[in-house]
Amino acid sequence: MYDLTPAADRLAGLVRNVTDGDLKAPTPCPDYTVGDLLDHVNGLAVAFTMAALKTPLEATGSGDASRLPPDFRESVPERLAELAQAWRAPQAWEGMTRAGGVDLPGEVAAAVALDEIVLHGWDLARATGQPFDVDENLLEVVHGFVSSIGPDDRDGSLFGAAVEVSPDAPLLDRVVGLSGRDPGWNLS
Repeated sequence: MYDLTPAADRLAGLVRNVTDGDLKAPTPCPDYTVGDLLDHVNGLAVAFTMAALKTPLEATGSGDASRLPPDFRESVPERLAELAQAWRAPQAWEGMTRAGGVDLPGEVAAAVALDEIVLHGWDLARATGQPFDVDENLLEVVHGFVSSIGPDDRDGSLFGAAVEVSPDAPLLDRVVGLSGRDPGWNLS
């Protein structure tokens, strides 16, 4: 078990700082504007909270800015806090659960949730010009997860093709590259 709170809090802080002018900006996630990304984060927070509680939801689409709640600066951080709280319970990590229409062992679902929080935190920070960092121990967990995804499973549904990054690059850059994102992506 590990605590998702520091990563969830970091992403929540980024969400609170998004301006209305940021909502239509592009992100490192192909086909997502900042507004689309925020809707996705909102949806994944609910889905992975329910997965931790072993009350999974049916898979629904996310990533559509038109569904973003007007109070997203408050409601999305609240949902992220609920997600982190739900994963503090030992039973969340035990047995099987379901997230995004996929059955997963609890400990794998936790790793996917952390991966989503960290990578989309990086995406949002890059798209909105905010600084981003992650606790090293949590980044190690995400690195282990993204490293486990083989080239044949990189069809764009979870990750695109890995972007080559120097083995001497900071761990966050290597994680971002393994997720199919260019660590040098900047809004310009």
